[in-house]
Amino acid sequence: MDDAPMQPDSLALDVLTVGEPMALFMATVPGELHAVADYRRAAAGAELNVATGLARLGLRTGYITRLGADSFGRFLQGEMEREGIDRRHVATDAAHPTGFMLKTRAEDGSDPQIEYFRKGSAASHLGLADAPQGAFPARHLHLTGITPALSLSTRELAFHLARQARAAGATISFDPNLRPRLWPSPEAMAECINALAALCDTVLPGLGEGRTLTGRDTAEGVADFYLAQGARQVVVKLGPEGAFYAQQGGARGTAPGRPVARVVDTVGAGDGFAVGVVSGLLEGLDLARAAARGNAIGARVVQFPGDSDGLPTRQELGDGV
Repeated sequence: MDDAPMQPDSLALDVLTVGEPMALFMATVPGELHAVADYRRAAAGAELNVATGLARLGLRTGYITRLGADSFGRFLQGEMEREGIDRRHVATDAAHPTGFMLKTRAEDGSDPQIEYFRKGSAASHLGLADAPQGAFPARHLHLTGITPALSLSTRELAFHLARQARAAGATISFDPNLRPRLWPSPEAMAECINALAALCDTVLPGLGEGRTLTGRDTAEGVADFYLAQGARQVVVKLGPEGAFYAQQGGARGTAPGRPVARVVDTVGAGDGFAVGVVSGLLEGLDLARAAARGNAIGARVVQFPGDSDGLPTRQELGDGV
């Protein structure tokens, strides 16, 4: 396995994340995947979406992953470089391929059909050897529930990074981002996801995810579950209704959703929400305002076809958000 070109170690990061980036082929016209002839290529992956969004807002963002020594891997390296994502922890794995995915074009606001081709990918072979050596290189770590679902070694890495970040005094955010097909059972999924969430400061479940993971029916109940597990703050995504937020011994309430005239593609909205909350908290916003920024970016993302097309620059985000 050959490492990517090193970037200066003196470059301190605001955020570090870890996961699997994939080449995305988006249908250019509506229809079932088997009938689509034309696709547009883009970059995808929940953690890469978040890294891209944070980098566009001016945060120094790094990414831990492995890519195959193939055209998809080179494409993704180029996309990360173009977005200004730090690649010092991106490795090339000549023994395993880069994953990719296909997605239909849904123009009625419904969820698109997606097919993944990721089994045995380079990123699924991430492990403890890919963890930063020495001091943790960022003031914040962002994790999702996808990374520990990929393999036993990626699961070990995710928990190690959480403990490493905590020991260094960095803050940690966690988006459960459930992928039930990657888990042997719902019980195994909930046990692992909740154990990882307990190591994190800010937990960002959707209401449906929270119900699956905690057995609680309401946003308040889901938030209280994770606060009791040790989270400092929880923001529960409510879709068009906005987000419920709560923090240890502090404020709680609902940040209203942002109206959207037309939903183009729902994929990536949760990643955009995470970009808003994480960037807001790192910039010193209180939890209510950070949740409001999450709503604003999530609403923007669903108006664009690609997973990251709608993630704004600082100028596009605007003042007061």
